[in-house]
Amino acid sequence: MFQPIGLLIISNIFMTFAWYGHLKNLSDRPLWIVILISWGIAFFEYCFQVPGNRLGHEVFTLPQLKIIQEVITMTIFGLFCLFYMKVPLSKNFLYASICLILAVFFIFRDLPQNK
Repeated sequence: MFQPIGLLIISNIFMTFAWYGHLKNLSDRPLWIVILISWGIAFFEYCFQVPGNRLGHEVFTLPQLKIIQEVITMTIFGLFCLFYMKVPLSKNFLYASICLILAVFFIFRDLPQNK
């Protein structure tokens, strides 16, 4: 159960840098260079995402796996904002995070465990 989550966390770190990291360090570069660099980073995202999802699907239902991924995404993105981009998080980010926690509650409650 923990291995797929670990793989998804690593994958999401790569994804966040592929999607948003260029905003800090490559804003003066031509767009085509930024796209190529982002694709290169995204390759490593997929190297962790695909096995993470494959292993996760052996333990979780597909909706559960998706909600887990969204919580990981929000957590990694929040840390990325604070520590890499130096962007403070707002109350709205907190409220959105609470909504994700509620999504976890609902997706895991009373679901027939077919995995």
